[in-house]
Amino acid sequence: MAFTQILQETFENKLEANTLNNLKAVARLKTYPPRTKLCHQGKIEETFYIIVKGRVVSSQKLENGESRLLGMHGPNEYFGEVGLLDDRPRMASSTTMSDTTVLEVTKDVFNSLVKESPTVAFALLKHLLGSMRRLDDLAINDLREINKELQDAYDDLKAAQVKLVEKKRLEHELKLAADVQRSLLPGDLPQYPDYSFVAHLEPARLVGGDFYDVIPLDDENVGLLIADVADKGIHAAMLMGVARTLFFTEARRSLSPSVVAESVHKYLMRVAPSMDVFITAFYGVLHRPSGLLTYVRAGHEQPLLFRPGRPVESLTSTGRFLGMVEELTLEEHAFQLKPGDRLVLYSDGLTDATNYESKQFGSERFEACLERNGHLPAAELVQNIVDEIDDWCKGEVPFDDLTLLVVEVR
Repeated sequence: MAFTQILQETFENKLEANTLNNLKAVARLKTYPPRTKLCHQGKIEETFYIIVKGRVVSSQKLENGESRLLGMHGPNEYFGEVGLLDDRPRMASSTTMSDTTVLEVTKDVFNSLVKESPTVAFALLKHLLGSMRRLDDLAINDLREINKELQDAYDDLKAAQVKLVEKKRLEHELKLAADVQRSLLPGDLPQYPDYSFVAHLEPARLVGGDFYDVIPLDDENVGLLIADVADKGIHAAMLMGVARTLFFTEARRSLSPSVVAESVHKYLMRVAPSMDVFITAFYGVLHRPSGLLTYVRAGHEQPLLFRPGRPVESLTSTGRFLGMVEELTLEEHAFQLKPGDRLVLYSDGLTDATNYESKQFGSERFEACLERNGHLPAAELVQNIVDEIDDWCKGEVPFDDLTLLVVEVR
């Protein structure tokens, strides 16, 4: 089988051309005899494997000395990615069952592959989620067997210990997913003499579905993005990573917000057609010399504009969410920003924030807060908004992610 065909079938014929060429240039093709151990439980290793021919079995040695079968892998399947994501010892061993040919990818190549290809990033996160679910099922079955066999207080203690170990493992997996998600968000936002950008993101859980970006497109234009995956937890984090990468890539291909958003929608429909989730988004292109902001709103919250001497107003427009449903029509709108303006992009986690009486912070309270603080620099404005919401909630556990992106026009 040709090298190109192997890679394309492994990732369901969705590899980008540049990613495929990079893999062809650096992946090593090797053949191993039966009973060769490729992954060693308890050891830190830096190789990711794609099976070309043959079969590999994965097993885990338990604390009681018994061995548990985790699964078997055949052609066009892969294994060993978790060890490269978290730099921790392997959780299982993988051994060839027959003469087996594999493609070997090193850690540096693997990291570049995840960063550059949304298709591969999505596939690996989906594979990781599937592995977590299989391990959960095995753990639950083990717990049921123990409950049938044990009858006394010692048995209850044993079950509690198993649950504690399982809880710690799940916490570790969630922390790993959170680390991957944070690496996909922008670090320091770009700043200009005439514009300042400040953001704040507070996930309701360890991982979330909100994301934002400020994308320099050329010497004069900047892309502004805020979006929300309509889901929670690791499922939302997976789709968030794919969508943010898609926006980053497509934004550099066109200065038309509707073209960019529609391209992201079409790609989401190709890579995740069966997912019963969607994404709301606001995406605009700011022409810095003129202050003209051209934008689309795909079902997201309407941004608020503070302009000195005028009441707070919203940037209205219509448009449906991205993903899940094939047909999509988005209309572009334009707005002129002026010196002294503060444009506030936000997610619904802000207005939906509730206090101990289950009362929401709400749009009116948010607009009043912006009226009082809109004259402040962007960083102080963001902090005052967050402080006022925290004071309203008074320690109540948030239900949804809270995200802010403020544009200050100087």
